[in-house]
Amino acid sequence: MGLKRQRIMDQGSSYYGTPPASSYMYNAPPPPAYSYVSQPPPFPVVRLRGLPFDCSETDIAEFFHGLDIVDILFVHKIGKFTGEAYCVLGYPLQVDYALQRNMQNIGRRYVEVFRSKRQEYYKAIANEVSDARGGSPRRSVPRARSFDDGRESVDHTGVLRLRGLPFSAGKSDIKKFFKDFVLSEDSIHFTVNSEGRPTGEAFVEFASAEDSKAAMVKDRMTLGSRYVELFASSLEEWEEAAARGRSDVPHVPKSSNDGNDSTEPTTVLRMRGLPFSAGKDDIMDFFKDFILSEESIHLTINSGGRPTGEAFVEFSSLEDAEAALSKDRMTLGSRYVELFRSSLEELNEAVSRRR
Repeated sequence: MGLKRQRIMDQGSSYYGTPPASSYMYNAPPPPAYSYVSQPPPFPVVRLRGLPFDCSETDIAEFFHGLDIVDILFVHKIGKFTGEAYCVLGYPLQVDYALQRNMQNIGRRYVEVFRSKRQEYYKAIANEVSDARGGSPRRSVPRARSFDDGRESVDHTGVLRLRGLPFSAGKSDIKKFFKDFVLSEDSIHFTVNSEGRPTGEAFVEFASAEDSKAAMVKDRMTLGSRYVELFASSLEEWEEAAARGRSDVPHVPKSSNDGNDSTEPTTVLRMRGLPFSAGKDDIMDFFKDFILSEESIHLTINSGGRPTGEAFVEFSSLEDAEAALSKDRMTLGSRYVELFRSSLEELNEAVSRRR
């Protein structure tokens, strides 16, 4: 399958390492840690029963808020959702936290949570694959007309929206899905919710409207064990989706992607999450307490010449750059903007890659 679900099956429990320090948002005290002396740790999977029939993966992710979710698999029978699902967690210890949610509600339904086994999860995957023509419950959730009617009513602009992706899907998986088309990683944009968790959707920019229209032949084909729906979309719709939650951004060097404390102070800051329509004058207004020229602002674009939502700004001094970090997560238009320490080297690398 090429996805994390396949890697889980190939590697078994060895896929999971020692859990990091707990940061789970549960009131009960942490359960005692397992001691694995002569046997591998148990496979970290739970089974849910009694789910609403319009339940989505996002609903389950919110239900287990604070836990690391590796995979969610809905259970079908003869193409119909049974109200059950399997949820694979990041570490065996998290199973105990997940069990604390037993008999809690999703919508109006209380949900039962049971400890499960790797064999049961694998069997459910096999059944899901053989029953691939069945619908996932998240497909039955009503959507805005502009989304679901997209196949028929929206003109192709070179952008497609993908729905129903496994949470573990990466950009390489989408490039493989569209292997007959030339795509760069910069042209693939996953959407995440307000807490940074994947929504199962992504936007893909093709080289032309003709390519995006031709790519619609992949509609409802499978990626891993999930079938993926495709819709004609636009950059504006992507920006709207990002504004509702947060959109991920193209890969950036580790030096600034680690956060505001990741590099030594320089006079350069990187901005992330800008509206695609933002111009240099908007950035100068955002930093109105500082003296900037248009030449000190560098908006980045991808290989297709479209904005990435990022920019680099050169300040006149280290003191100004450090003071400007106080604007981190303040809004520009309808978007909050993240700020990171950066460098001239990273700026030059980004420009050379046409990000």
